[in-house]
Amino acid sequence: MSVAIGLVLALPLGVLAFRSPRARSLVLGTSTALYTIPSLAMFSLLLPLTGLTATTVVVGLVLYSLTILVRNVLAGLLAVPREVVESATGMGYSPMSLLLKVQLPLALPALFAGLRVATVSTVALTTVGAILGNGGLGNLIYSGLRTQFQAEVLTATVLVVALAVVADVLLLGVQRAVTPWQRSAR
Repeated sequence: MSVAIGLVLALPLGVLAFRSPRARSLVLGTSTALYTIPSLAMFSLLLPLTGLTATTVVVGLVLYSLTILVRNVLAGLLAVPREVVESATGMGYSPMSLLLKVQLPLALPALFAGLRVATVSTVALTTVGAILGNGGLGNLIYSGLRTQFQAEVLTATVLVVALAVVADVLLLGVQRAVTPWQRSAR
């Protein structure tokens, strides 16, 4: 859920950064600054706003995913060949049509690369939410560490890694499905 919300926020922010050099500095600077805040500190800063709830973890993870996602949206848009944009403009594409029908589809490989990294890092970072009692498999890790039950820690850790790998492979499959031109180029 955190990555999906992050993507919904990152798309317009990435487009804004692409279209406006002034906004680019602000968007990239802000998202990078948020990313540098350690996770425990981030959750602590969010507690007065969201309380000791799962919302605290979700909001924190959304903020962390923004840096990766915004940068990859921007990188993908910047990588669209100028000749393609000029051709589409010459064919009468409006700025919005150009963005939706040409630039964003061609930016998909970079966007998916960021989505995959953000997803894997979010799966791993979710475990820190165990401190708030909302860490998914992190709750098992935390419980196993408290009771020194190493099998529980190991099992939860292996499951977190497996979940991250499965999510990455699924996103790779979706990427391959929505970017058939990349397969045919190889």
